[in-house]
Amino acid sequence: MSHSGTPGGQPGPQRTTDRAPALSEPARAYAELVAGNRRFVGGAPRHPNQDAGHRAAVADGQHPFAVIVGCSDSRLAAEIIFDRGLGDLFVVRTAGHTAGPEVLGSVEYAVTVLGTPLVVVLGHDSCGAVQAAREVATTGTQPQGHLRAVVDAVLPSLRRAETEGVQDIDGIVDIHIAQTVETLLGQSPVLADEVAQGRCAVVGVSYRLAAGAVRPVAAVPAGFATLGEEAGPLDPAAPAAA
Repeated sequence: MSHSGTPGGQPGPQRTTDRAPALSEPARAYAELVAGNRRFVGGAPRHPNQDAGHRAAVADGQHPFAVIVGCSDSRLAAEIIFDRGLGDLFVVRTAGHTAGPEVLGSVEYAVTVLGTPLVVVLGHDSCGAVQAAREVATTGTQPQGHLRAVVDAVLPSLRRAETEGVQDIDGIVDIHIAQTVETLLGQSPVLADEVAQGRCAVVGVSYRLAAGAVRPVAAVPAGFATLGEEAGPLDPAAPAAA
């Protein structure tokens, strides 16, 4: 990770203030992701900020406009599905987008040190981590090694789905995305304060592997989930839900 330094070239943990003005607010940052995803779905990506000149321009510091807390699934490459480039996204990936201390610390770094105004929890349909957790819940057979930590992190979402009467895998995935949003805010007072001050927003979105489109599932502030609807649904096959 890199960030701007203090005068004289010494690095320091201060908030970055020279982000691109068009992307300095949570709503504008989210709109940029929405636009990029639509280009990707439509087969007309622009591949911004991927040239040699931009590579050199961001070598001395980064000013990402969004944090992506995503699943590690190999089909869920954030820079591709949102049509972005070098220095645009601060990406943190774990199986099932589980959020342990290292993930929380990474998010806090991006939001407070780099001044990133948007955090996106990126899940997807047919999530293997959710399927593994459901199998454990059904059979009682625990996975081996550190995979158990992933399953244990997903099990609260399974219990919540059972309480709400949700049984299909993609409905459970939506609940798990919303649960991760709540986990980030509930376990990080730093992030919660940034959101309360209006400097940041947290949005949970679900990606459809075949269609390539994302749709909002949960958001804080709640009104954020309607941003995609203003320019038409992100995924015509699935309406947005707050």
